[in-house]
Amino acid sequence: MIYNRQAGVPRFECTEYEGKTKEYVVLIPIINEGDRIHKELFRALKHNVSDYADIVICDGGSTDGCTEECKLRKLNVNALLVKEDVGKQGAQLRMGIWWALERGYRGIITIDGNNKDSIEDIPNFIEKLREGYDFVQGSRFIRGGKAINTPFIRYLSVRLIHAPIISLTAKYKFTDTTNAYRAYSSRYLKDERVQPMRDIFMTYELLAYLSVRATQLGYKVCEIPVTRAYPRKGKTPTKISFIKGNSELFTILLKNLFGAYHPQV
Repeated sequence: MIYNRQAGVPRFECTEYEGKTKEYVVLIPIINEGDRIHKELFRALKHNVSDYADIVICDGGSTDGCTEECKLRKLNVNALLVKEDVGKQGAQLRMGIWWALERGYRGIITIDGNNKDSIEDIPNFIEKLREGYDFVQGSRFIRGGKAINTPFIRYLSVRLIHAPIISLTAKYKFTDTTNAYRAYSSRYLKDERVQPMRDIFMTYELLAYLSVRATQLGYKVCEIPVTRAYPRKGKTPTKISFIKGNSELFTILLKNLFGAYHPQV
């Protein structure tokens, strides 16, 4: 089914392999992740993640065959959304969030599709949502979390720049703010003072914004321990370039600090 572009939501194609089966959904934004996404989904299959939440792929237009239907069906993927419009991660997430809210899920968990994160921890996020938390941030840096082979520059930038600025903006101490492994309640995302479906969120703006808006509006937030493991050898799986990508991230942080992404309500 094709969903035409509308205000704040890109045009996308949706292929449902099953209907809605759970109260919660896992959105996995990807683009050309190759075998990494299959390994991640196999781990989810091994740990029965689909017993807790529907698994949905939010594809940015992969051309490497990683979204072949037969593979996704075997790995218990519930639906495939394919963006056919402008924008990067932010647009993929807006596509997925809009679709998930329309489908009536109580909460949304997001996780990268490059097999770095402990997808087997999904039930812990759902438990926190059921306890009444509205924003749950996964962290490798708190007690119980594990940071494996984290590149030194990445470690320093998160701990000394990104996390302190997000924490200052949110007025709440967060420790792992670049981590897209997190959960949101539907009531938080539907709040008219939040409005995540806006075209201003094209790249990494939405992650930064949603990290801080919850506490600004008095919603209940927390961090839970997760594992993030980088490969020991080879290229680091990331979509953020060292110079341009990090400079754009810093600009987003500053704009977020000064309220540039707040909706006009």
